[in-house]
Amino acid sequence: MRKILIVGAGQAGLQLALGLQSHGYDVTVMTNRTADEVRNGRVLSTQCMFDTSLAHERELGINFWEAEAPRVEGLGVSVSGPESARVIDWVGRLDGYAQSVDQRVKMSGWLETFAQRGGQVVVHGVAVSDLDYFARSYDLVLVAAGKGELVQMFGRDASRSPYEKPQRALAVSYVHGLGPRPEHEFRAVRCNLVPGVGELFVIPALTVSGDCDILFWEGVPGGPVDVFDGVKDPAEQLRLTLELMRTFTPWEYDRTKGGVELTDAGATLAGRYAPVVRNPIGELPGGGLVLGVADVVVANDPITGQGSNNAAKCAAVYLEAILAHGDQPFDRDFMQSAFDRYWENAQHVTKWTNAMLAPPPEHVLNLIGAAGQLPAVAHRFANGFDDPADFENWFYDPEKAGAFLASVSPAQG
Repeated sequence: MRKILIVGAGQAGLQLALGLQSHGYDVTVMTNRTADEVRNGRVLSTQCMFDTSLAHERELGINFWEAEAPRVEGLGVSVSGPESARVIDWVGRLDGYAQSVDQRVKMSGWLETFAQRGGQVVVHGVAVSDLDYFARSYDLVLVAAGKGELVQMFGRDASRSPYEKPQRALAVSYVHGLGPRPEHEFRAVRCNLVPGVGELFVIPALTVSGDCDILFWEGVPGGPVDVFDGVKDPAEQLRLTLELMRTFTPWEYDRTKGGVELTDAGATLAGRYAPVVRNPIGELPGGGLVLGVADVVVANDPITGQGSNNAAKCAAVYLEAILAHGDQPFDRDFMQSAFDRYWENAQHVTKWTNAMLAPPPEHVLNLIGAAGQLPAVAHRFANGFDDPADFENWFYDPEKAGAFLASVSPAQG
């Protein structure tokens, strides 16, 4: 039986661990927190997983919260104009519903399931020196912990990383009491774009205390939304979040007038990081090799909501690669090949995300505006969140964008 060590207990690490375990591998997961500590701690992220990513969980039978979590059936975009008036507003229907499950709920549940099924869980912070020692006992070591010292083993790939500094200041609040959007009958992620200021995302979700909504500001650094650094009090973060909504997205602020409150004491998160693609193979001091997973090697800004989706897809690709490799050694060639297969999809996410962080060119503004009048454009935008590779066919190039708009516009008499 092949022995595999996975460092990190997030979406990718635990999905991969559970998948390998189901195929009879001897898997150890190292994490710095127990399941209870995760469940009762601070929120870890935002997340909205689209149909393809959810399918990977269904295939493994680990979609434990699918019946309980709200179904996100659409994705809408609003754009703020002069005096905070909403100048563009539309929603596209998703072909397959999305869902957002608070990672405190999911990761604690998955970690407990992995242990109940006989997996070994080691609760211990891991330094490079520790990993150098432990790695000698395993056929393959994967690093799925996207922060801390271990990440430094994976060098930045400058050719795939155009940004050296954070492009947004991030602030997340999970809340109860947000009213529905009156414009449509189904639940949708709402993307509110405030040119030159930032973006507000509103995501229906399931959290530790039930159904909720996630209020997520992404502020341009140094701008009026970049006000959360140093804010330690969750109530103060919520107050600032609502005040910014009142100023820049009053149509979303209207949904709070029935009274919103934080879902729990750990319901807020704030910070910033630079988007980066790293080399996939880390070298240990003793000469051993480790393979980076998901955010360790491809960390995009969350503006396109792809972090957990990338993680699920990476875990699925790596699982398939490991199973197909049989008893052969997990050498450098294997590691590079596995990452290259993951990058076939992830490159589209990175290109799209980096494009959305920059001021949009005229043809993209035309596409966003046209989606309000042409349902086919709104539909394609929305479903691009599930399949970002499709943006290559109609989004980046002005000629392709023009051809697409022409193909879905009513014929002119």
